[in-house]
Amino acid sequence: MPYASNDGVSLYYETDGDGEAVLCCGDVGLGAWQWGWQHAALAGPYETVVADTRGCGRSDDPPADCTVEMLAADAVAVLRDHNVRAAHVVGAGLGGMVALELARTTGRVASLTLIGTALSGDGYDPTPLAAAPTDETALRESLKVGFSREFVDGQPDAISQIVEWRAAEDADPDSWERQAAALEEFAVDAPYEITEPTLVVHGTDDRLCPVARGRELAADLPKGELFEVEGAGHLAHVEASKVVNDRLQTFLDPA
Repeated sequence: MPYASNDGVSLYYETDGDGEAVLCCGDVGLGAWQWGWQHAALAGPYETVVADTRGCGRSDDPPADCTVEMLAADAVAVLRDHNVRAAHVVGAGLGGMVALELARTTGRVASLTLIGTALSGDGYDPTPLAAAPTDETALRESLKVGFSREFVDGQPDAISQIVEWRAAEDADPDSWERQAAALEEFAVDAPYEITEPTLVVHGTDDRLCPVARGRELAADLPKGELFEVEGAGHLAHVEASKVVNDRLQTFLDPA
């Protein structure tokens, strides 16, 4: 089982497939389960690299002063440990901001896919999605704001499975708060400097990071391209995985 290290912090990650690397950066407090649908679609033609964010799964807990810059350094440590020079980076929520920071400060980004992401922390409030992994009722209730009402009502078996995964992999309340605090100071002041090809994916029913923030993000990036997922909530890559994966695959391989 591979572990990378950044400043003494142990970071667990897994890889699968061959080809160009696709690095997945997770949302606030959520375990690697959130990437299961993209892993299934991409591993093979691409090599997926999925790490547990500090505080989630098998990675060490974050310090009280956790920042987006620190999480970006963690991502670089994972790429370096796996001998990957540059990757296509797919990020959701907080992970999308980590992806933006990687593009802004490193030369390791081949392309960006940003899901439910804003240019600054004040554009995204993850608080309603927070729940202690030991509280099954709270985990289930919080998903009502992470997904569309149609998905929650129409996919009870999927919701039950996600609750189980969250209980096993999500951050505890302290680590969740520390990850969420990383949002507070984050802002991209010069988005025009981020010139990597970028696919912005946003659910039109996102109640945590409104779709207007995704439209703003796509408009402000020189090579930004918006893909709105009609009726989907914040975790659009989970509830509408087929249409998101189809678009993502086309973006990664336009030929």
